[in-house]
Formats: sequence, structure tokens, C-alpha cells
Amino acid sequence: MSEHHVIQTAKQDRVNLIQITDTHIMGHPDDRFDGVDTAATLAAVLGRIEQVEPAPDAILVTGDLVHDPETGAYDRLLRLLETVRSPVFCLPGNHDDPGMMHERLNRGPIRTVKNLTAGNWRILLLDTWMPGSHAGRLSKKEMQFLVDGLDAERPEFVLIALHHPPVSLASSWMDAMGLENADGFLSVIDRHTRVRAVIWGHAHQEYENRRAQSLLMGTPSTCVQFKPGTNRYIKDDRPPGFRQLFLYEDGSVKTRLQRVAA
Repeated sequence: MSEHHVIQTAKQDRVNLIQITDTHIMGHPDDRFDGVDTAATLAAVLGRIEQVEPAPDAILVTGDLVHDPETGAYDRLLRLLETVRSPVFCLPGNHDDPGMMHERLNRGPIRTVKNLTAGNWRILLLDTWMPGSHAGRLSKKEMQFLVDGLDAERPEFVLIALHHPPVSLASSWMDAMGLENADGFLSVIDRHTRVRAVIWGHAHQEYENRRAQSLLMGTPSTCVQFKPGTNRYIKDDRPPGFRQLFLYEDGSVKTRLQRVAA
């Protein structure tokens, strides 16, 4: 297994997490994503998260951290993430450069560690980045990392985080750039009843469904939203959002979305 990090939890009976995703921070303050100042919307989301009580044990950022892989964009993101109280763990999306991400973001409480434990839970952060593609894929090395994490004796339950959706969203343009080897991924989690939750980003919209013992969840972006169920990109008018996750010591999961007017 890769480098391992233990998250300290405020409550003994649960892990309190927040997921944010698709922050799309620009390299220059004047740049916009379809008219949206992504730094301003992320700042608004982080401001709301700072009001959440109790404070989350950790924040997971599930890809497309920047809009274009530039050192200046990662540095701007780092400054924004440093405003929160909780430790932050990041994974790459298709708009990122994983090497640059690892180099620029491992500062203080901002980390790119992939293997976390918190209470009775293991949290695995998967890399689905493919060079030159908006679609995603789990490499052989990444699939082995997943299997090794699921085969480890402890902790008892597992949350998996990745960028690309492993299921169809009934949106042809989005499904065309989903997780290419989703069937292989799903067959792995189907064999491991310890997997109780899978979270992702990429689609800039909410999704919630169940597959056997696992709760499957997509989360809105902190900036631009994509209209669900379309065959092309249409900007949605819903506000940015984030997801709260409560992972209990018995393996149960509770979740809720919050939207932030920005």
C-alpha cells in the first residue's frame, strides 16, 4: 500500500467528512469558467463549510482542482484551501496534472495521500486520470491499489473516492467521458461487502443510488453546474454545493447536500 494517513475524529461513533469537487480554479484572477469566477464560488462554499458544526474531520476534494494545469492555479487553490480548519485531501481529475498536483499541494494540512483511515473506516482516493482525455480509467497499478486496500484486514468498512462516475448518468455527452473500465471497478466492489460508499465528481450534478451494500453518490461542483439528462453541455442554474458524509462505526452512512448561493 502507498503512504498512509490517520484522520483524527472528533466523535468516537462516526467519521464526519465533507466532499467538494470540480473547483476549476484558474491561473489568473480575471479568468472565468463559462462566466463564473471559480475562486469566488469556492471561497463562498468554504465559508459555509467553516460554519458547519461540529467541524468536519476532513475535507475530500475529488478532482478537477484547476481548470488548466498551471502552477499558478494550484497555488491559488492552495491559498483558498488553507483558510479552512480541517485537513484536506485531494485527488486528480481530467483537468489536472497529477504530478504538478502532488508537487504544489502537499503543504501543511493540504495533502494528496491516497490511503486514509478514520475510526472504523478506510478511505481510498483513486486516480482515474488519463493523459489527453476527458474520460477516466483505472490503471492496472491503481486497480491493484484498490484491491490491496479492500483486502487489508482493518479497518472494517471502506469509502472509495474517485473523479469519474462509474455508472451511467443518462446523459450521452457526459457518459462518453466517464470511467472507461467501470465494469471492472464495479465487479471489484461487488465482491467486497466492506465497501459501503463510493463518491465522485466530474458530472457537476448530484446523483444518489444504491448498488448492493454500497451507496453511490455524485456531488455538485463548487462552481458551474451541468444540467442533468442532456445529450450536450447545458449550464444549469442551480447554485454550487458540497456533500456532508457521516460514516458510522456500524458501517451505515448518512449524507446530505448543501447548496451555497454565490
